[in-house]
Amino acid sequence: MAPAGGRLTDEMLAAYREAGVIVLHDFVSIDACNELRARAAEMVADFDPSEVQSVFSTTEQTQLDDDYFIESGDKIRFFLESDAFDESGQLRQSKEHSLNKMGHAMHDLDPVFDRFSRTPELAEAVKQIGFAEPAVLQSMYIFKPPRIGGEVVCHQDSTYIYTEPESCVGFWFALEDATLENGCMQFIPGGHKLPLKKRNYRGADGKLVAGTLVIFNGRAPHLSAANRSDKSRHAYTLHVIDQRCHYPAENWLQRSADLPLRGFD
Repeated sequence: MAPAGGRLTDEMLAAYREAGVIVLHDFVSIDACNELRARAAEMVADFDPSEVQSVFSTTEQTQLDDDYFIESGDKIRFFLESDAFDESGQLRQSKEHSLNKMGHAMHDLDPVFDRFSRTPELAEAVKQIGFAEPAVLQSMYIFKPPRIGGEVVCHQDSTYIYTEPESCVGFWFALEDATLENGCMQFIPGGHKLPLKKRNYRGADGKLVAGTLVIFNGRAPHLSAANRSDKSRHAYTLHVIDQRCHYPAENWLQRSADLPLRGFD
């Protein structure tokens, strides 16, 4: 169950440190999940996929050569599934069922996402995890659409969001029920105690019901299978870093001076 006011118990903190991940059911209300989903739907309605056909894939990593992706650290941009298009270049499904994700600064640029991302309960949980000067670096709205939702290969988030010393922690919210059938996240418990496998450089049957928060260490190896079911698996992820740590300029995700990092104030 969710801790009252976001105050994690000693047992919860010990479990998180041992496994590198902790699942907190009912952390946010279904109403809050539905409000975020409704706002995302409004934004998708205004998106024209014919103008930008940028694809996101963890298996091929083509987005790392895509300026539309690389320059999204302080913007709101849309990324399609690699299987979204047929042989003639047309979408196989409706655009809302063709998107991989939206990112990466909704939490700073949209009031509905800002409100969801900066609750007192989440701020308290972040504090209890050990952050002294937290900054919400990026946000991602994950669509995991039916039938073509792509596989996410096993990875560590600190590969992409690296600080010295390492401080990245992910906060993943289930906005819809997540199951093995529709490609839920899967972790290797204790895997965060292993070394960071690699770094990315710029330019080069458990069920989680809606409202669940998963907190996971940036080194925690995780993946999700492809979604071949007829149910989507919407989720929302925040990545938080500690501003006391050095954030290298060679990290792919960068902010302009016009949109400085913020914590939970």
